[in-house]
Order: sequence, then C-alpha cells, then structure tokens
Amino acid sequence: MKRLLLTAALFLAAAAAGNAQTVNAGKYIVEGTNLDGSSYSGTAEITLASETTCVIEWDTAGVKSTGVCMLNGNAFAAAYVLGDALGLVVYKVNGDGSLDGTWTITGKDGSGTETLTEAK
Repeated sequence: MKRLLLTAALFLAAAAAGNAQTVNAGKYIVEGTNLDGSSYSGTAEITLASETTCVIEWDTAGVKSTGVCMLNGNAFAAAYVLGDALGLVVYKVNGDGSLDGTWTITGKDGSGTETLTEAK
C-alpha cells in the first residue's frame, strides 16, 4: 500500500468461523496489486500491542506508512489514511502465518490485493 499515513481508527466486527488464528509479530514480505491492477512490493512489520491489537508499518516503493490493526478470529484488519481518503485492508489469516488481503480507499472505485508472508 502506497503513501499510507496513520490517523485512522479501526472498527472490526467480523465474526470468525472455525479456530482462531494468530498473527505473529515481526517482519513480512509484501506483494500486492493497486486499484489499477499494477503491482507493488515491499516489507511490513507488525508490532503486537495486545492479543488482538497491533501496529503495522509498511515500506512499499520507498514510502513508509503506519496503520492501526486488530485481529478477530481469522480476520485481521488495518485502517489508514491516504491523502484525504480513509482506507481499510482486511486480511484472512492463513494456517501458515501468511495474510491474504483486500484493500480499498474511500472515493475510489474497486479494490486492491495484498499478501503478507513472514520473512524468514
């Protein structure tokens, strides 16, 4: 996600099915697609604040950004601001620790995708 800034609040009210997953603190490899279908990559770092809340910092295309995040079962979400628009990314937590997400920004059509894979 490009040019993301922390100033957003997050509200996650997703009901989780099945067993609860966990998100590990640490560094992740980022691979994604923008709203126009072009690709981007970079890194992210997740710092846990509690069992369900965290801070996520992205570095994509040389742009650093921060979001507020929350885990609820196998749903993991982060809120951010991009320019004057509010953005939201919702990830599915996979059994292997990777996160598959879809993101959007207010005032824009469509959605992008993003996968976070733990850096080894």
